[in-house]
Amino acid sequence: MTSRRTSIIAAAAIAFATSPAPAQQGREAYPDHPDSLVKEGVRQGTLTAGKFDRSKIFPGTERDYWVYVPAQYDGAQPACLMVFQDGRNYIRRDGGYRAVNVFDNLIAAGDMPITVGLFINPGVVPPSNENAEARYNRSFEYDSMGDRYARFLTEEMIPLLREEHGLDISDNPDDRALCGASSGAICAFTAAWERPDQFRRVLSTIGTYVGLRDGNDYPSLIRKTEPKPLRVFLQDGSNDLNIYGGDWWMANQTMERALTWAGYEVAHRWGEGGHNGRHATAILPDAMRWLWEGHGEEPVATHFDRTRSRAAEYLVDGAGWEKVVSGAGGGWLEGMAITDDGTLYYTDVPNSKLYKLAPGGGDPELVDGATGRTNGIALGPDGRLYGAASGDGKIYAWDLATGQRSTVGEGTRSNDLVVRSDGLIYYTDPAAERVRLLRPGDTTPVEVDTFRKPNGIALSADQSLLFVAHFGGRFIYSYVIAEDGTLKHKQPYFHLHLPHGPEIESRADGMCSTRDGLLVSATELGVQIFDQPGRAQLILPRPEPHTRRTCYVTFGGPNRQTLYAATPEAIYRRQTKLTGAEAWNAPTKPPKPRL
Repeated sequence: MTSRRTSIIAAAAIAFATSPAPAQQGREAYPDHPDSLVKEGVRQGTLTAGKFDRSKIFPGTERDYWVYVPAQYDGAQPACLMVFQDGRNYIRRDGGYRAVNVFDNLIAAGDMPITVGLFINPGVVPPSNENAEARYNRSFEYDSMGDRYARFLTEEMIPLLREEHGLDISDNPDDRALCGASSGAICAFTAAWERPDQFRRVLSTIGTYVGLRDGNDYPSLIRKTEPKPLRVFLQDGSNDLNIYGGDWWMANQTMERALTWAGYEVAHRWGEGGHNGRHATAILPDAMRWLWEGHGEEPVATHFDRTRSRAAEYLVDGAGWEKVVSGAGGGWLEGMAITDDGTLYYTDVPNSKLYKLAPGGGDPELVDGATGRTNGIALGPDGRLYGAASGDGKIYAWDLATGQRSTVGEGTRSNDLVVRSDGLIYYTDPAAERVRLLRPGDTTPVEVDTFRKPNGIALSADQSLLFVAHFGGRFIYSYVIAEDGTLKHKQPYFHLHLPHGPEIESRADGMCSTRDGLLVSATELGVQIFDQPGRAQLILPRPEPHTRRTCYVTFGGPNRQTLYAATPEAIYRRQTKLTGAEAWNAPTKPPKPRL
């Protein structure tokens, strides 16, 4: 088998060979690919039609689907899976994309594994009466960002293949591919982007990566997000659409450049065609060969060039997330603080518990079982652990040697807090929409700002700036700390990336700083890392794609280079090249940023 680099070059060469001749460009005449035709002596798979009308993810919809089972499938081993959006366009043997012929021929030749094909049409909500129009879900399902369609596949359609069609479908994401054209193409990419633990191969033709439903955000997200284990083939033509939503031709090229820059394994075929499937049909067998090349030899995740992404600068290659704590049912893990010896302290907010985990691991030890719903916690310069007890309306401090708790502030509710090296305590009070200051020795807090939905709070490495996260918006605010500890010069400074979907809050939460001036924040998308001028440099997706949002981050471990991230269900850690700045220790002046 040829190397991947060789095959990419060959793919580019074939693109010229399959482009229409100048005299033919108007009608886009392409020769039939021999592997797209029925071949004598090649066994044909079966195609079974079905209708699905029980979706809970897209309620009220009805849709046709077809299941292709290759002749070679005998159930002895789990089959690979490839899902096609706008499925009706792919199932004819004598027209359209002729994908079932391609399956027959490539599987028989050993150029792709034994693969079940799932061809799905978009959903339609039938009209409620004879004078009403149906609700057509295609753009909603296909063009929308977020994980809804991926959940539809993983929670409804793949179980249907197993339970109603009796097929043994592999759970290995390397064994699963997605394909689509136009809006179906961005749908295929989105499903893999959201759930790389389920799908890792994407074939996209005339993809709609434009401003219909925020698909134009992808090139920026690809460059800023820690690379995901995806293999992507792109096709488009220079006469594709250029309308109110964007320029398809330019958008597909921008996608290819972003994927290439971020180190993805990506191939493409550019032609001169318009918004149709003619070019894609002509190259479909070659695209499928590339997509499945090397299957079973090496995981897709090994095919990255990580040298350009910020991930290479900030992260340790090969060091992923490791789960260190699993929460109990009904809990919500959040606040974290790590002592110099590596002991991890963390809170279970609704159960009002404070735990510690020894550096060597083992079972967590309960420190306090009645914390008054303490949320955020922070170490202080006096060696005590401080906590924001929202339920009790107090700020607590624990003596770490004895576990004894004392009250250092009261009279207001609180969510998160940070303790500066001079003992000043800043905390957020979302219920009252306030940011407050508690001075050493004074149990009465001082209001230092009004703030709608304040949440996470952190100090800059030099401790001259205070950062407060706006849970409901797209900014983390920056303040200058005055000599008396009050705040001035407030700015909506750090620009957050927002999730896509009905919940558009950033849910920016726990934060921490690094010694070189970066700010690290837990958000709905995952962990976002910002430079000193306030720009998101890297997004680390949730430690596990199916978990809820990240809600707290801090540094620990040797030299404070281990990043810890909490989700409501668990706490994770990973090695980085960054070094955390401890607010309770002496300030560190970061280098001047690149502006």
